Amino acid sequence: MAATSTPPMHIADLQRLITRDPGRPRLTWYGDDGERVELSGAVLHNWVNKTVNLLVEEFDAAPGTRVLLDLPPHWRAVVWALATWRTGATLVLPPTTEGSAVVGQEQDRGVADVEVVVTSHPTSWTGTSAQLVAVPLPALARRFDGDLPPGTIDAGSAVMTYGDQIGWVEEIDPTAIAVEPALRHEDLVTWALACTPRPTASEPRTLVGEDHPLVVLRRTLQALSLDGSVIVTSVASTTAFADEPERLDRLRATERITD
Repeated sequence: MAATSTPPMHIADLQRLITRDPGRPRLTWYGDDGERVELSGAVLHNWVNKTVNLLVEEFDAAPGTRVLLDLPPHWRAVVWALATWRTGATLVLPPTTEGSAVVGQEQDRGVADVEVVVTSHPTSWTGTSAQLVAVPLPALARRFDGDLPPGTIDAGSAVMTYGDQIGWVEEIDPTAIAVEPALRHEDLVTWALACTPRPTASEPRTLVGEDHPLVVLRRTLQALSLDGSVIVTSVASTTAFADEPERLDRLRATERITD
């Protein structure tokens, strides 16, 4: 599918697009200490489906459900965002303030009264009225290595127990909010495609090294909507590549980065 073709209308369309060529890499991650993870279209599709099933079965995620994503730029953040949108729910990004500073502020609709918090540091959210999901960040982690507040779901072990195909999920309301404060589901792909600079290659392979999760999500959604793929680097890796131009050049050549 060329960059000029009709883009997907919503996340379900996007999933069908990335699985047309299921073995092609769609999301490659470079983490701290040289960690590399590559997800093909089929593997990314399965991760999203499993996570959708968890969100629906554990939390009744649907249009109107507010899911706060308290994760750094990371491949797992991409999976949780896509899964949230696939359920029709609303993605909420936290302020720079740690979770512990907003716990209990139920009158503040900006953050504290979300239904679900997906986080890599769950103890910061101890005492929240939201349901907690703890996400381990190491690539091979099968459980969260740390203390968990009572009732917290360990995504490291829980996600893998759900099916590879989506079970029941409520139909997406295109007018519902996809990203707070005001981005609607029907505008999600258009918003992503408007991100600049827009890839010029057909089936772009885009390097995404950003320090804000929402920018990572937007640029990733843009590339995938153009039938492309992304190489996402952690904040530390992005800094390291910037300090070593020759290493960055090798990355671009090895991964065949186009944009």
